Amino acid sequence: MAQGLDSLDGKPKPATRATQQMNEAVKAGLPFDDERDFADARKGFVGSYDTPDGTLRSPDGSVFWSFSAYAFLLQHEAPDTVNPSLWRMARLNMIHGLFKVVERVYQVRGLDLANLTIIEGDSGLILIDPLTTAEAARAALELYYLHRPRRPVVAVIYSHSHVDHYGGVKGVIDDAQVQAGKVAVIAPSGFMEGVAGENVLVGNPMSRRGQFQFGRLLAKGPQGQVDAGLGKVTAGGSITLIAPTQEICEPVETHVIDGVEMVFHLAPGTEAPAEMHMFMPGFGVLNMAENACRLLHNFCPLRGALVRDPRIWSHYLSDAMERFGPGTEVLIGQHHWPTWGREQILEFLADQRDLYKYVHDQTVRLMNHGCKPAEISERLELPPGLASQWGMRGYYGTVSHNAKAVYQRYLSWYDGNPANLNPLPPVPTALKTMAYMGGIDRAVEMARADFAEGNYRWVAQVMGQAVFADAAHEGARHLLADAFEQLGYQAESSTWRNAYLYGAQELRQGVIQLPRRPFLSPDLLQAVTPATMLDLMAVRLNPARLGERRCVINWHFEDAGEHLAMTLSNSTLTHVAGKVETRAEASVRTTLAALARLSMGQVSVAAALAGGEIGIEGDQGLIEALFGGLDDFPMMFNVVTPEPGPAA
Repeated sequence: MAQGLDSLDGKPKPATRATQQMNEAVKAGLPFDDERDFADARKGFVGSYDTPDGTLRSPDGSVFWSFSAYAFLLQHEAPDTVNPSLWRMARLNMIHGLFKVVERVYQVRGLDLANLTIIEGDSGLILIDPLTTAEAARAALELYYLHRPRRPVVAVIYSHSHVDHYGGVKGVIDDAQVQAGKVAVIAPSGFMEGVAGENVLVGNPMSRRGQFQFGRLLAKGPQGQVDAGLGKVTAGGSITLIAPTQEICEPVETHVIDGVEMVFHLAPGTEAPAEMHMFMPGFGVLNMAENACRLLHNFCPLRGALVRDPRIWSHYLSDAMERFGPGTEVLIGQHHWPTWGREQILEFLADQRDLYKYVHDQTVRLMNHGCKPAEISERLELPPGLASQWGMRGYYGTVSHNAKAVYQRYLSWYDGNPANLNPLPPVPTALKTMAYMGGIDRAVEMARADFAEGNYRWVAQVMGQAVFADAAHEGARHLLADAFEQLGYQAESSTWRNAYLYGAQELRQGVIQLPRRPFLSPDLLQAVTPATMLDLMAVRLNPARLGERRCVINWHFEDAGEHLAMTLSNSTLTHVAGKVETRAEASVRTTLAALARLSMGQVSVAAALAGGEIGIEGDQGLIEALFGGLDDFPMMFNVVTPEPGPAA
């Protein structure tokens, strides 16, 4: 094994002088004496949890949320290992508890990444976005009950199709209440399709990449995770889902829910595939969901997603201003704190409208000049009128990676240069690159000089190649980790900081092996459509296990009342909804819940048959072979070091 000069001790390093100078320049260039956001974030405070150790625990004793973990943020001045602008945002996101927005409208903030909005109806409570996990949502509602009358939940509204806005629903209501008609569950049109597209078919790699984006596995502290931009971090616990009982389908719909008039304004294809704003004219409150947060959002998050359309995002911001601006006294969202006063609200929304349109338009302008993605992201800067506003800063998205997302949306991943059309895969590229540079030891020696000069981006780039050429080379791993770390200390974006620091941690300590668990929530699988379940089976099919087999299988889902005919041919699973094939080799009668258990390997075909969870007419061996041919996806695959590849 090739050896470098240093050994990895796994510990964070201090900020270098180059990093200190860069962070000092940030501090000198922004209006840190403007404290208005802190006053707004504290306005209306009612109370918060006061626990002996500053943690909230599940019934089994596990911690799902910790206030004390972020106590280091009580220090006003940023340490030299954190970008001062990000430190300011991290301190704002630490302000937590129950807050009164206006009479009958409350928010619980700082108990998860998102906010729980609580509206007091005539007979009960209307909840908007029940957080990420059942434990967090239950705790948030109990906090409300500590200070307000204990009234039943009569409606839950999902503002959009991201997990931090629906995953805690079973902490505040249950299936029986919904089935009995006691609670309405309302969502924008396309909500379930949005959930399935982003969380089912590619939920596993998104979860792994999300570890880098949110930094959940980093230690909290000045040399680790300090924030996630939209909030501190996602809560721990159980992710759940109850499918909507009512969808908002028209561009604008008005409904009276438990005596509260609500105007729903669809904004599809913005921050989420299915998203909507909500205006409550009786309260003068406009809720912009996640389309107008106190930062520059992502056009494509680091965890991955379909690229969002900032042009239409800007359009819906403008439309909301025109429709609801004249009657709005308070602006709220499902992250961050409110804005009070019509003039301030319209100014903020106008700046957000211009922010998304500017990055879009200027990226497209430079594309038309022939600029490549990396060239555009390097050249593009916000105009002074936006860059000087705290609420437009890149704590979550950045101008850099958002510009690349715009390019991808219009022109794909390919930059038009044939040299980049079919490059070698990462490992062969790395081996050739190191050979051309005179070997890894020589490359490390040269990179050390660049590190000493503060050229961390280049060191990360070239040492990334070195590690993919020889993942065991300690000198290359050490230097790459150090470069990642300094880039993290400099980053204003919480997601960039988390990605860099978590990359450094994995290089020094290896990939954390989390306890084995299903890669998808059973609740989520049971709430999706039968077609989505069969699509999930299709992407898990390993061709080598079933060979050239051809067959047709009928599926009847008793709970959904649906028939689907599945065909296996050319190592591909396809299906036709509403069809029963008379010449099928097998017909399966089951439920979504049973198929979820079978798919996740929680029960065998034989056991499911014995227990009455499924019935099979025809070739039972075919069904056993089908489930035996599905891949199990590893959660903790390699990211910053070479991945050996999936097993055949």
